[in-house]
Amino acid sequence: MKNKLEIFKKAQDLLDEPEVQELLEYCDRLEDELVDFKFEKTNNKELIMLDMIREVIKGCNAMEKEQLEHERFGYEAPNYADAISNLKTYILEICKDNKIYL
Repeated sequence: MKNKLEIFKKAQDLLDEPEVQELLEYCDRLEDELVDFKFEKTNNKELIMLDMIREVIKGCNAMEKEQLEHERFGYEAPNYADAISNLKTYILEICKDNKIYL
């Protein structure tokens, strides 16, 4: 992608035109908005919360699978106290890191 000034490389005199100046200012504003949008997108608390919920569901599914294996094959029963403690710690750390207040 060309730099906006490279476009006028062969016609430097056009840079003095009011319409071209306005266009370049508009490009600057759009670039700033794009940077802001990218920042918002990556730091979107909703996306962070959705990701956290997905991880919680994944952990719950794993605990259910362990419980079924325990019932079916007599494997060791899941340690629910540790699972709950780990889950709580995970949620609180994600919230703290992302300034999400519950």
